[in-house]
Amino acid sequence: MKTLRLAGIGAVAALALTACGGSSTDNKAANSAPAQTPSAPMSSSSSSSSGVTTNDQVFGPACSQLPQGSAPGSLDSMGPQPVASAASTNPLLTKLVAAVKATNLVDTLNSQQAITVFAPADPAFNALGEAKFKELANNPDQLAPILQYHVSGKRYDAKGLEQAGTVTSLNTAGGPLKIEGSGENLTVNGAKVLCGNIPTKNATVFVIDKVLTPGTNKN
Repeated sequence: MKTLRLAGIGAVAALALTACGGSSTDNKAANSAPAQTPSAPMSSSSSSSSGVTTNDQVFGPACSQLPQGSAPGSLDSMGPQPVASAASTNPLLTKLVAAVKATNLVDTLNSQQAITVFAPADPAFNALGEAKFKELANNPDQLAPILQYHVSGKRYDAKGLEQAGTVTSLNTAGGPLKIEGSGENLTVNGAKVLCGNIPTKNATVFVIDKVLTPGTNKN
């Protein structure tokens, strides 16, 4: 994977999501699957080695909040788009999108080939407080390592995460991300997956209920 660069931090690998307080071989698979009610349970099929998912593998209680059909933010709409562009239409991720824009990471995320994004939902950022969020947004050097910690440089689906047990983020100094549970009970460093296996052109997305904190799982 090519080296990621962030404004204000020199040559530091970067990508998407976290705060202080919580694959790409067959894109057609993600786009051609028939639209399904987003709250449908995750498929029990085995993990794809590429980490690429389809609409029928999306799972989690918050998936029902996604628009339906081909509306912006729907599974059919997000699937063909690179991850940052797809997230910009997702109604669950408006705070994350603002954070990504604040650190000029849109093009960086969109240009990656195969990644996994653990995306805090808006309530996760709201829990930080508006003042803290604005402080981070105004300080890209502080925000970037947090966002890095929410992105893995390898593309995983839910089954792949379960099998891995731990995954490495782009913020390697923050320590590994610990995967526990399975299916509807899947967690990432204790954060619950609200809507997982979301397919985009270059990433598989897991919307989570906390902003992850680097350095909390180094053991």
